[in-house]
Amino acid sequence: MSWKVRWKWWRSRCLKHPPDDIHRAGDLAEMRLCKLSRAAGRENGWQIYESVRIPDPDGGRREIDMVVIGGNTMLVVEQKQWAGSFVITKEHQFVQHRKNGTQHNHDGVADRIARKAKLLNALHNKRLDNSPEDELSVRVIVAMTHQRLEWPKIPKDLAAEMVDESGFIKILETTNPGEANPNLVETLEGFNTWDEVHLNGGLMLKGDVFGLGLGNQLKAWFSDRQGQVEVEVNHLRSPLSLFSNNPSEATLKTSGKNIVAKIPYAMELEMHVVGEKQPRKVPWSNITRVFVSKPPAQWAKNN
Repeated sequence: MSWKVRWKWWRSRCLKHPPDDIHRAGDLAEMRLCKLSRAAGRENGWQIYESVRIPDPDGGRREIDMVVIGGNTMLVVEQKQWAGSFVITKEHQFVQHRKNGTQHNHDGVADRIARKAKLLNALHNKRLDNSPEDELSVRVIVAMTHQRLEWPKIPKDLAAEMVDESGFIKILETTNPGEANPNLVETLEGFNTWDEVHLNGGLMLKGDVFGLGLGNQLKAWFSDRQGQVEVEVNHLRSPLSLFSNNPSEATLKTSGKNIVAKIPYAMELEMHVVGEKQPRKVPWSNITRVFVSKPPAQWAKNN
């Protein structure tokens, strides 16, 4: 391997990708609400599912921030970590007024999550062939969790309930939904979540990982997997690693098995990042960790 290639590879391993602070704040707020919800809902038997992705008959997949189930009750939750203030227009569009003086129209936040709730409920009913004993009580909730958000008057005909963080936690603490419905649990277990690719420096890419790009043998293994995959990547970054022919190594973990793979120069992972129009390739030399969700159940896939 030429010194030019070694130098380029070493520079790529050392390159830092700082996190996107806005998206990171939202992700941390979602993690906080899920953690609080698990603690608050444990005594009453609520089960928490994060980032549930469901197929959309209009194409693609839609993400639900959190689905909480207990008995025959399902809470479908959209979380917003907005600061400043917001108004809801007569068309039920949510307009956020940020502290920096700018504003952003988020369109129909309540309408969108209500539509996702209907899609999820329909998928559950279809899977069970509309069994009447499994008819659900569905609550659609928008949780505004920033402590210093100024609230407007909420329209009575809004498609979702509006609560703050403490209000949502109170629902879980004060409502006993009864014994868990195993069919509802099976439905929620059938969905997957976003895949995550973590880069050196803290940036996290969310989306769908199509291929690991680590050779044909792992390609077949990856396509046949039944569970989630976690990858930890170790890179040598000292100047002395310029002399190493194998400065990068990945440990792939799934179903109780570990696979250790050397990462040759110029290997790339392929994924479709949320919000981007086209898939892209991510150099393994930039990656520190990967989480790939389990494949969805057959009935939970797009037709």
